Amino acid sequence: MEHSTSTVPQGRAPMSPIRKRYWIDLAIRCIIFLFCVLLWLRHPSSFDILYGMHFFSRFSVLHLLWLVWVLDMLFQLIPAKRQIALGSQKLFQQRFRPIREKINHQALREYIVSTTKSAYKVMVLWVAFGAVQGLLYHLGILSRSMMFLLSAAFYVCDLICVLIWCPFRLMMKNRCCTTCRIFNWDHLMMFTPLFFVPSFYSWSLCFLSVVVFCMWELSVLLHPERFWEQSNEALKCSNCTDKLCTQYCQKLRK
Repeated sequence: MEHSTSTVPQGRAPMSPIRKRYWIDLAIRCIIFLFCVLLWLRHPSSFDILYGMHFFSRFSVLHLLWLVWVLDMLFQLIPAKRQIALGSQKLFQQRFRPIREKINHQALREYIVSTTKSAYKVMVLWVAFGAVQGLLYHLGILSRSMMFLLSAAFYVCDLICVLIWCPFRLMMKNRCCTTCRIFNWDHLMMFTPLFFVPSFYSWSLCFLSVVVFCMWELSVLLHPERFWEQSNEALKCSNCTDKLCTQYCQKLRK
């Protein structure tokens, strides 16, 4: 289908609605992070919620952020009707569009094995990175509130990886976020610093992130065809509606 150059500048694709929303989300996450830093500097007592069962002692504005994070993860556990990136929802039957021809199961298996090996290289690297954070925390160099701020910073970096540049793509060698093998690992990676902080606030978030991770990995094991563009029509570039990774798609069109 040809596009009129009078409405779409040559060489530049129009921004999709979901990409626009993600840019707005990124701006909001940046504001949240800056607010958390300001709170840490001016009202450090707000972070008392990170101690033991203090979550239930009194209200803190950090309760609201906890609720946002919990809802984000719940939307990864259910087939959401709201506009959510296919990369995050491709584990569900409702988002699966099987190819008409017979699936090459040998090629599918090779693809899953290859991408899983790459994924767990990322995991090993991230666990090592997390171990350094944990060591600094136990040495007293990083405080509980600093570990929280690290998670808040990763909250921002998550969308930077989606919208601007993703270092993990270099290891995964995936085409874009839609086909990304580790899309729903985001909260598990985001809350890595909180695994070392003993409190209901931190461990409730960590527990739910592990549930999301396990459901994702179980889906890859049981329904690998949903994660490969050669067996799932919805993942093909020609059928993409999200257009989150426009910078990569532009290169593919040349």
